[in-house]
Amino acid sequence: MASEPSNVRKRYQNRPNAATAYRALDPAVYMRVQERQRCLIRILDSNFGPDVAHLKVLEVGCGGGGNLLELISLGIAPTGLVGVELIEERADLARSRLPADTVVICGDAASSPLPPGPFDIVYQSTVFSSILDAEFRSRLAGRMWTCVKPGGGVLWYDFAFNNPRNPDVRGVTTDEIYRLFPLAASVSVHRVTLAPPIARFVTRMYPPLYNFFNSFSPLRTHRLCWIQKT
Repeated sequence: MASEPSNVRKRYQNRPNAATAYRALDPAVYMRVQERQRCLIRILDSNFGPDVAHLKVLEVGCGGGGNLLELISLGIAPTGLVGVELIEERADLARSRLPADTVVICGDAASSPLPPGPFDIVYQSTVFSSILDAEFRSRLAGRMWTCVKPGGGVLWYDFAFNNPRNPDVRGVTTDEIYRLFPLAASVSVHRVTLAPPIARFVTRMYPPLYNFFNSFSPLRTHRLCWIQKT
């Protein structure tokens, strides 16, 4: 039987090309990104204040480095950032896009050697929804938690619902997040991201309609969470 990391690699191979599916100039994409960024900024400011340059951040499943570039744009020093990526081609892309001072490791974050921690933030973005094995989810969450310093936390962005058109993903409910991190001192949950099919439809007509439909919280499919360690 193939290991879960091998299965994840195969699932990503079946996904649409990110350059077309997540085109940055597409209103459905950039409005979703801007909404998530506003919520991310509030989380950073409320937990660390205005000076974030010194923070140490580990991203599990950093992909092509987009989230790490975003953190640099928000003021975090490249020297404090580490990315771990399972798929070699995506890790190579991240290395080509990120400053040389940012470390990118290719491997399985649940078992790969990591640079010395602990980290102020351990970040995951739509990684757990690509993991279908419950035991591996739990093991990866445990590894992430051990990398968090006291007073820091896990920054979590993922969707909470299954996609009936994509059997290769499974949503992660808020209840499961609590089960994955049972020692958390607190978990703040923010519902974000207008359901992508709705976002694509309404932004083709008039991009600001994203904000109107997104004002109805049941239409938001993702959770941005701050899972704090005592």
